[in-house]
Amino acid sequence: LHNNFHTFYWLSVQVSDVVVEPYNATLSIHQLVENTDMTYVIDNEALYDICFRTLKLTTPTYGDLNHLISAAMSGITTCLRFPGQLNCDLRKMCVNMVPFPRLHFFIPGFAPLTSRGSQQYRAITVPELTQQMFDAKNMMAACDPRHGRYLTVACMFR
Repeated sequence: LHNNFHTFYWLSVQVSDVVVEPYNATLSIHQLVENTDMTYVIDNEALYDICFRTLKLTTPTYGDLNHLISAAMSGITTCLRFPGQLNCDLRKMCVNMVPFPRLHFFIPGFAPLTSRGSQQYRAITVPELTQQMFDAKNMMAACDPRHGRYLTVACMFR
C-alpha cells in the first residue's frame, strides 16, 4: 500500500500578497479530503506569530519560516530516517492516527523553538517540553489546543 502524505499551507489574509491564494486554498480542500491519507496543516500567520512572539524576530524572512517548517517536518519524519525499536512508518502512523478516512488533518506543534542560527542551549525537562508542545504559541496553525477536542494525539520525542 502507498500512503499519500501531504503538507497544506493555509492562507492568511494578513501576510498574503497573492490575489488568488484564497481560491487556491479553498478549491484544494476537496482534493485533500478525497485523495490524501495524512495532511499536515501549516498556517502562514501562525508561523509569523511564532517568529514575532516566541522567537522575538522583528522582521522574519522566508528562511526563518522555512526553518520552522523544516524542523517540524524533520521531527515528524524522524522515525523514517533513523532505526529504532519504537519507530513506525507512515502507514503505521496513518493507521493509528486516522480514525475515519476523511478525518486526516493534523496540526503540528513543535518544541523547543529556536531561531535559525541560534547557539543557545537550555536543559529542559520532559514535562516542560510536553507543556510547550501543546502551547498555542508553538502550534503551526492558528489554533489553541486548550479549547479543542481531539480524536488522536501523538508526541514524538527525540
